[in-house]
Amino acid sequence: MSQVDVDVARQNMVESQIRTWEVLDPRVLELVARAPREAFVPEQYRSLAYADMSLPLGRGQVMMAPKMEARLLQVLEISRGDRILEIGTGSGYMTWLLSALGAHVYSVEIIPQFKMNAAAKLAAHGATNVTLDIGDGAHGWNRHQPYDVILLTGSVPVLADTFRSSLAIGGRLAAVVGKPPVMEAVLMRRAGPNGFTEESLFETDLAPLINANEPEKFIF
Repeated sequence: MSQVDVDVARQNMVESQIRTWEVLDPRVLELVARAPREAFVPEQYRSLAYADMSLPLGRGQVMMAPKMEARLLQVLEISRGDRILEIGTGSGYMTWLLSALGAHVYSVEIIPQFKMNAAAKLAAHGATNVTLDIGDGAHGWNRHQPYDVILLTGSVPVLADTFRSSLAIGGRLAAVVGKPPVMEAVLMRRAGPNGFTEESLFETDLAPLINANEPEKFIF
């Protein structure tokens, strides 16, 4: 794709996919309108960088569809001083978006090759406020807590309690919870030491995080 084609595809994505999915925050719209998504997409799918679909990354992992990425960014209400935890670095694209909005992003990736590829792309596109860790974050990651924002980029059947305890007071967490065919994106807020609120955002389908917690099974 030429640069002109990329620019047109990106603007079409914003107008036809993202705005129509209730994403109206000017900061988010401006960010995705200039974000070089094509640079983070696996090369064989680069022509689909701005299509309304999730894209395979390998090992059963995916990049979320652009409208889902933008919607989650909007509901997280990220401010310039926020410390952010991302579970699942993946391609590094969502990491780049988060770094453009917040103070610092701590991103955890279980697949070393994903982390290496993302690190190179993030460096090439000026993301200097990012710490990439290799590890299993599906059950939580308290190394740099507390966090003002937590985002899980893969689904989990149930959300581990450790994520709640890692949230700062006033913090927000977004995740896709459930198993096919019933999954929903949820937004959690920590109102106080023992106070949490949870809001259902939309029904969706998203590949699971590796090693995500399974719900407890009852034995009769």
